[in-house]
Amino acid sequence: MFLLIVILLVGLFILGGWLVFSFGEIANSMFLPPTDQYTEVTLRAGDSDQRIAVIDVNGIITSYGALGDNMVNRIKKQLDLAGADARIKAVLLRIDSPGGEVLASDEIALAIAEFQKEHDKPVIASMGGLAASGGYYIAAPCRFIIANELTITGSIGVIMQSINMHGLMEKVGVKPVTYKSGKNKDMLSPFNSPESVSEEQKAILQGFIDETYDKFVKAVEDGRKKTGGRNDPLAKELDSDWRDSADGRILSGKQALDLGMVDGLGNFDFTVAFAEEYVGIDKDKALLVQHEPPFNFGGIFSLLGKAEEKDPGTTLKIDLGLSVPQLKPGLPYFLSPHLYSE
Repeated sequence: MFLLIVILLVGLFILGGWLVFSFGEIANSMFLPPTDQYTEVTLRAGDSDQRIAVIDVNGIITSYGALGDNMVNRIKKQLDLAGADARIKAVLLRIDSPGGEVLASDEIALAIAEFQKEHDKPVIASMGGLAASGGYYIAAPCRFIIANELTITGSIGVIMQSINMHGLMEKVGVKPVTYKSGKNKDMLSPFNSPESVSEEQKAILQGFIDETYDKFVKAVEDGRKKTGGRNDPLAKELDSDWRDSADGRILSGKQALDLGMVDGLGNFDFTVAFAEEYVGIDKDKALLVQHEPPFNFGGIFSLLGKAEEKDPGTTLKIDLGLSVPQLKPGLPYFLSPHLYSE
C-alpha cells in the first residue's frame, strides 16, 4: 500500500509539472502579440497629412525578449508602418543607449538602411544623453545625426568578456573535469587557469574581435559617405583622422561633430525642426506620431508557466545607485563601458 501511494504521488507530481509546462507553451502560442495591432499615438498635434514618426531606442540593444517580442522586431515593425503610411515624411530615431549585442545592432542598422533605400524617407537620429558604441552603430546609416553638445557617444569598438574562477576553485578544493571534442572547445571556460590559454586561442579570439571591429568601422564609413540622400550641404563628412578616435574612447557630441561623426548639435526639439525643414514641412506643423506595440498578454500567463532558471547559491548585491550593463560571458558586444541609469 505504501509503495502504491508513493507511485501515485510521483505520478501526480510528474503530471502537474507537465501541465504547467504545457500551459506555458500554450500561452506562448496563443498570446503572442499580433504585429498588425500597433497603436498610433500622437506625441504632438499638427497637420494630419504631414507626419513624422518617432522610434525610441532606450537601454541595452538586444534581440532577446518574451515570446519573440524584442527590440529588433519592434523597430523593424515600426519602420514598416512608417514606410506604408504615405503621410509620414520622415522618421526620427531617438537614441538613449550604451549599445548592446553585435548582431542586434547590425540588424537594426541594416533595417534602417533598407528602409531609406526602399521608401526614400530620411531617418534622422536624435541622440540623447548616451548614444555610444552600438548606440552609434545604429545611428551611422541614418541620413543625418543630431547630438546634444554633451551627449556621450563614440566608444567605437567591440568587447568580449569571460569570468575566470580557477583561483577561487583551487582555494576551496574544487577541480573541474572537462571532456571535449577539440582542443579549443573550452577556450572561454571560466574553469581554466589563465596560464592554460594558449597563444593559438588568444589569436583566435583576437581575430574574431578584430573582424567584428572592422565591420563596425566599415558601417560607420559607409553610413557617413556623402552619397545619395546624404549628398547635401547639411551633411558632414568624416574627418580624415577619425579612426584615431575609434579606439573605444567615449566622445562628447561636440567632439563627434568636429570629427564629422554627427551632422549637428541640438536637442530633440531641434531635431524635429531640422526634420521639418529638410522634408519641406512648415515649422511646428508636423504631426509627431509613434507606433506602440500591443500589450503582451503572454507575459502575464508565462508567470504560470516555465520559470527562468536561476543560478543556485547565495547572491550578494551591492547597490551603488547605478545600473551596470550585464555582459553575458562569451558574447561580443558593441557596448560602452560607461555606466548608465535605467
